[in-house]
Amino acid sequence: MAEVVKMPKLSDTMTEGVVSKWLKKVGDKVKSGDILAEIDSDKATMEFESFYDGVLLYIGVPDKKAAPVDSILAIIGKEGEDVSAIINSQKAEGTKQKSEDKTPAPAAKAEPKKEAAISKPTTENTAAASVRHSAPPVQTASANGRTKASPLAKKLAEEKGIPVNMLRGTGDGGRIIKRDIENYGGSAAAAFVGTESFEEVEISQMRKTIARRLAESKFTSPHFYLTMEINMEEAMKAREAINTVAPVKVSFNDIVIKAVAASLRKNPKVNSSWLGEVIRYNHHIHIGVAVAVEDGLLVPVVRFADGKTLSQIAVEVKTFAQKAKDKKLQPQDWEGNTFTISNLGMFGIDEFTAIINPPDACILAIGGIKETPIVKNGQLVPGHVMKVTLSCDHRVVDGATGSAFLQTLKQMLENPVLLLGAQSI
Repeated sequence: MAEVVKMPKLSDTMTEGVVSKWLKKVGDKVKSGDILAEIDSDKATMEFESFYDGVLLYIGVPDKKAAPVDSILAIIGKEGEDVSAIINSQKAEGTKQKSEDKTPAPAAKAEPKKEAAISKPTTENTAAASVRHSAPPVQTASANGRTKASPLAKKLAEEKGIPVNMLRGTGDGGRIIKRDIENYGGSAAAAFVGTESFEEVEISQMRKTIARRLAESKFTSPHFYLTMEINMEEAMKAREAINTVAPVKVSFNDIVIKAVAASLRKNPKVNSSWLGEVIRYNHHIHIGVAVAVEDGLLVPVVRFADGKTLSQIAVEVKTFAQKAKDKKLQPQDWEGNTFTISNLGMFGIDEFTAIINPPDACILAIGGIKETPIVKNGQLVPGHVMKVTLSCDHRVVDGATGSAFLQTLKQMLENPVLLLGAQSI
């Protein structure tokens, strides 16, 4: 009997998915475990495996098209099997559901109709939507193609470097005269004619979710920001020493994750969430690490970061980065964060502020380590400084609480011996 494959719910917030690419076509043999398609959820592009053996008899959602969760994605069965009854049944069920869910629109609303009548430019008609601007049309040429201008006007135009064919003549029959040259406010360079053009690209499911979640965070959470400079000289020395004995290469980001986890343990009120009626103070420490991908930003989670060694953190973060690049992150990889870190230091950014990643109450923005003069023991000496900015939800975290966390973090990174014992490597 044919089996119906439905659009999967790949995350807790997913309501629809987009088939990024079908890897099988109708008529292909399919085995359980074969990759059928790549599906864009609201958080990532993921490979979708078949759970059935047979032949792909029907594709319900074409490439680049969206469909609601649980709608018919494909049908797998025996070769030559008639699946028209299943397709009609599924479509009828979907139509019935839409009818039940539909709510009547208000009676007198004319404006939405007006908006619906406006055609939307698409990628295909980009060229047609291009707007070309040029100088106003001028009639300065005679029948034989020569520009109509007085000798004096031509002489003045030549002296000033003005192209007479770009001017509008105000003399008889459009003839260019002296005052046209004198009234010309530009120069030869101003005669350049450019072309405006653009391209419109469909918004991915991931980008839609990023836009929605961060807009909700920014507009509902009262953000405030705390910035602190941290002297990274000792951390740099510690990293160099650690990498001589560590089984894997440890990055500054790994050290920051470990230091943040230790600081959260000492400042538990920062490791919290606003849930409307209650504030949740998390006893566990799950740190989300922002990772840039082609379509936006993913935040895989290092769970129980305070209990892991630097090597374990390093391996986990590298694995997440590769899985994100290969579009293989699973929902369990990016759910459950209690605090988030965003590091743009490797891109040459000295300092920035980040938008809180719900449900966290805080996010830490990490800048690059910059060589700069510092005062040490009353002397001006070369140093290496890193700026960090803590974005806080003021409904949960007050200024003093956030400041105490940053002071602990500063102490940890400037004195890594407090953080890094042998068991931490």
